[in-house]
Amino acid sequence: MLEPPEVADCRELNLEPGRVLRARPAGLFLFLPLLARLGFDRLVAAAGYPGSEMVPAPSALLSLLVLKLLDKERRSHLDDFNTDEALGLFAGLNILPKKSFATAYSYRAGRAQQLGLMQGWVKAPAPMMFPAAEGFSLDFHPIPYRGDPAGLDRHYRPRRGKAGTSVLTFFALEQTGRCLCYANANVTRADQKGAVMRFVEFWHTVTGSDPQWLYFDSKVVDYPELSRINRRGIHFVTIRGRGVALLRHLERQPPSAWKGAVIDIPKRSHQRIRYLAEPVRLRGYEGPIRQVAVTGLGREDPTLFLSNHFEETPRDLIIRYAGRNRIEDGLGISVNFVHLDCLASEVRLNVDLDAALTVIANGCYRWLAAQLHGFEKAAPKQLFRRFVETSGTATIGEDRLTVALDRRCPNPILREAGLDREATPIPWIGRRKLMFTYR
Repeated sequence: MLEPPEVADCRELNLEPGRVLRARPAGLFLFLPLLARLGFDRLVAAAGYPGSEMVPAPSALLSLLVLKLLDKERRSHLDDFNTDEALGLFAGLNILPKKSFATAYSYRAGRAQQLGLMQGWVKAPAPMMFPAAEGFSLDFHPIPYRGDPAGLDRHYRPRRGKAGTSVLTFFALEQTGRCLCYANANVTRADQKGAVMRFVEFWHTVTGSDPQWLYFDSKVVDYPELSRINRRGIHFVTIRGRGVALLRHLERQPPSAWKGAVIDIPKRSHQRIRYLAEPVRLRGYEGPIRQVAVTGLGREDPTLFLSNHFEETPRDLIIRYAGRNRIEDGLGISVNFVHLDCLASEVRLNVDLDAALTVIANGCYRWLAAQLHGFEKAAPKQLFRRFVETSGTATIGEDRLTVALDRRCPNPILREAGLDREATPIPWIGRRKLMFTYR
């Protein structure tokens, strides 16, 4: 019985010298220097992902990563590229696998594989992506489930202002590099409060030390969990709910107890605030904790900050916590560009693979932005539209792969970046070196 042509094509990669493959989004190859330098195939093998003779594990992960990098919402959209041989070559295949393979693959991977992949991914690019990692912003993100009733918990969904059936995910973003470095979609209501310490253990495994600073809102952990973080010697800044008794206590304070300060906000503006710092005790938290009440942040009632760092000035604590908005921006980008909210499955472990690939796609775009002069803070959607969406051809040579990008205005920026200057052989493309040319 004859095999389907797409299965036979995937069995052996055709690297015949002289082949010229046309690619609609040839800019996708801009990410290959990073993936080759980090040894993406070795990271996948070390994590223990399953593969087959026709579709090895690195090619399977790269096929799923293609959708994240090309602004595609669902795995079924993989069929849009089934005839694009150049994109198949990007993943080390003749053509990309069918959507049925992409959909079923996540059922073969577990949390251990995702954790191993992220550990390798974070450890490998650390010197160039976040060499001085100090603080991390943490947050939950519920992915709404809109199908028939399933065995999923109900979680608060901020956009709707009420709880709803959803898969709860947890993300960590490194503050300085603005890069997602951790994801966990295997979270239930019962073990939700331990999500922060699981990230701490993850980072300790990768780097050999605990994070120095953590920033999160009041719903991420409870007060006993704050004690666990404090006992590890980790500094944190979080916020506290404004109760009626607390507001009355602040109203009774004399005006002389409030201090003035100016904090820096984006676009070189300055914002005047008034604050009151005092030690307080919380039920379930061991020992005193520092509370900073702040007015002038745009709310009628004071905002209450909590921290276990007593030497840092209140102004600096407020500025530190203001950087936590970056994870909200990062999650917003993950929803709008990487389509995190397009639920891959009603099974949490399957969504976990999608969340791990979101971390990798975010890192790829942060790396690309860092290489392009003037685009260091550009959002992935802007980078995709200007650079990645460029069409072109891929020509297979004896020892190199030449990608010729069609003429576009931003091409001089890519030429200046010299992404192929230190070309690393690509193992899944016959150890050929990558070279870019511009029409």
